[in-house]
Amino acid sequence: MALSFYVHIPYCIKRCGYCDFNTYTPNELQDGATLEIVSNDYIDAVLKELDAAPRGVVPTIFFGGGTPSLLPANDLGRVIAAIKARNGLSDGCEITLEANPDSVTAEKLSRYIAVGFNRISFGMQSAKPHVLAVLDRTHNPDNVKKAVEMARAAGFKSISVDLIYGTPGESLDDWRETVISALSLDIDHISAYALIVETGTKLAAQIKRGDLSMPDDDVMADMYLLIDQLCQEHGFSWYELSNWSKPGHECRHNIAYWQNKNWWGLGPGAHSHIDGKRFWNVKHPTAYKEKLFAGQSPVHESETLTLEQISVEAIMLGIRMREGLDITALSKAQIELLAGYRENAHVDLVDNRLILSPTGRLIADQIVREITI
Repeated sequence: MALSFYVHIPYCIKRCGYCDFNTYTPNELQDGATLEIVSNDYIDAVLKELDAAPRGVVPTIFFGGGTPSLLPANDLGRVIAAIKARNGLSDGCEITLEANPDSVTAEKLSRYIAVGFNRISFGMQSAKPHVLAVLDRTHNPDNVKKAVEMARAAGFKSISVDLIYGTPGESLDDWRETVISALSLDIDHISAYALIVETGTKLAAQIKRGDLSMPDDDVMADMYLLIDQLCQEHGFSWYELSNWSKPGHECRHNIAYWQNKNWWGLGPGAHSHIDGKRFWNVKHPTAYKEKLFAGQSPVHESETLTLEQISVEAIMLGIRMREGLDITALSKAQIELLAGYRENAHVDLVDNRLILSPTGRLIADQIVREITI
């Protein structure tokens, strides 16, 4: 059995205004604490959790957060070394580090390479300072180019940037400049996600007060179609709703998620999927560490997927992908429901596979709902 690992690093120097991820600043965890204090025994806890995982050979490892690049390479390297010793890594194992452009140096990046990382994903989000300010991002957009150049010089084989579109105050021209700026970098992969305003965040409060307003749906659609066009013009192919890459640089770890392969999530709040069973850990880092150091499982809840749930998820995830859905897996009724979408050029049928067109990707959720309810 192949088994991918996700390793959650729940620490950030500052919480961004739009973020509702399971992340914490050191001071949120302990008054006056530094990152070194709160994370000192975190890796020990992660390694204890590793003991419970299956022993399948590992094709991908992904360190996400939070800001994994805040932690020393040697600490993250302990996790890679433990997984390698216990499970074994497949040839060409993809090992990804999420990073803030401001939290890396040439020396740090070289150390990350030395402990086993070969892929890095920078949180660029935007090239426009006023957009970054709304998102509460702390990095200087000029530092992204420098970070990418240092990562390439250090030896990273694959470099990605994450972008966000649809930020209040962001125009289509702003977005065009951001995408062109990203494509001018020495990168191999781009992810672009529409901004989702999560309840309880600083950004949600600003919008509720009327301080900020979101772009309308037509502008959001234009932004998506624009990045798709520009990526194609620069040799980046669409392979999943929100992801484009040069040939051979698709994120294999995320593909494992979308294909419902087996993965184990290490860390607080991390989710796992093993043979149709899902489970997830307690969210707070302190509770997570306390359970593991007391010899207890950190798992908070679990569910076993029914055959119907598995079928619906296969459609929901498969339709997001470049390869699309095998039409033979759909019922006659489902195929009939899709006829209108084919007539309107939202989906194509290629070699018995149903593939979304660019405009179809804009309404992917609607299509899935219609054929799975």
